[in-house]
Amino acid sequence: MLDRLEPQSPDALLALIKLYADDERSDKIDLGVGVYRTGQGDTPVFAAIKQAEARLVEEQDSKSYLGPEGDMGFVHALMPYVFGKDGTMGGRLAGMQTPGGTGGVRLAVALARRAGVNRVHLGTPSWPNHAQILADVGVDVATFDHARPDGTADADALLEVIRGAQDGDAVLLHGCCHNPTGIDYSPEEWDAIARAFADGAALPILDLAYQGLGHGIDEDAYGLRRVLAEVPEALVAYSCDKNFGMYRDRVGALYVLARDAGQLPAIQSNLNALARASWSMPPDHGGAAVRVVLRDPDLTQQWLDELETMRTRMRQVREALADAGTAGSVDLAPLAHQNGLFSTLPVTKEQVERLRTDHAIYMAGSGRINVAGLHQGNIDKFVKALAAVTG
Repeated sequence: MLDRLEPQSPDALLALIKLYADDERSDKIDLGVGVYRTGQGDTPVFAAIKQAEARLVEEQDSKSYLGPEGDMGFVHALMPYVFGKDGTMGGRLAGMQTPGGTGGVRLAVALARRAGVNRVHLGTPSWPNHAQILADVGVDVATFDHARPDGTADADALLEVIRGAQDGDAVLLHGCCHNPTGIDYSPEEWDAIARAFADGAALPILDLAYQGLGHGIDEDAYGLRRVLAEVPEALVAYSCDKNFGMYRDRVGALYVLARDAGQLPAIQSNLNALARASWSMPPDHGGAAVRVVLRDPDLTQQWLDELETMRTRMRQVREALADAGTAGSVDLAPLAHQNGLFSTLPVTKEQVERLRTDHAIYMAGSGRINVAGLHQGNIDKFVKALAAVTG
């Protein structure tokens, strides 16, 4: 039977990681892997997380199963940061822990399909795993343009999709720090998006994977909160992998906004059944560490301070790139107004290949770069190399 399996295309990013590791040039630059890096090129463990983990070592008295819903203390501790001071949304929220934001998205789409969603509208470009998850769960995918050529979000395209949606349609949106473009909707555009959802038939599915890496915790949640304030139902996938630096611990959550509290038992039972069939129970350690941080005011402040340091550094990189103006045919000015780890440059695959072979600069073939891979010591090299291959 295994002879029937067709080879699948290898993950291009994994191949890029190996090429970078094998490159012996001392001035090589990695702009491919989607993790935060300091100005020294490190991806450190948050000091707040280190302290929380030390407490867990001393205080945790069991490694017994948690159940499919995971660490509900973690799930509830996150809610004020995601949904605002009244984090309960009037008692209309169901939630559970998931293996990373990916698990949250997967569970959201599976629940939506079980509830009758058969088509999901997705702005492109998007995180490549979005389309893979949608296809694997078995829903139809309709795409629309997320961004305009000038480096701004195409809110008109999204509004047209929402207003034209039919029963059985959902729209999957990035909450902030769009991957791979870094191009977000403005607060005014989110206001219009929220009103369109309120008037239409589409179910909002919001993927909030980078909260705090754009402008701040509350600022980055503005769009999500505006939508949820207007609609009767919505799904929210959340990731702590980036804003707590918990990449390998896979820390995420899924929240479901119901029309009323009476729907929550049925929703929770379906979430539990879907999770049980997918991963049975989520990993405990990372969620427990986040819970410890969020329940301790001093650790919470330390985490927020560390997050601000990350955000400030990425903003400084963006401003330095924008100050360079143009590099060959590439206008770098729009990067100053984009958010988060990523931006997508208008370069061809051939130009990306030349950057790698001639200049030891590694980036995705789509033109996506991780701006955290740049720092004061290599920005000039990057800009000059970009000018050389696109000029």
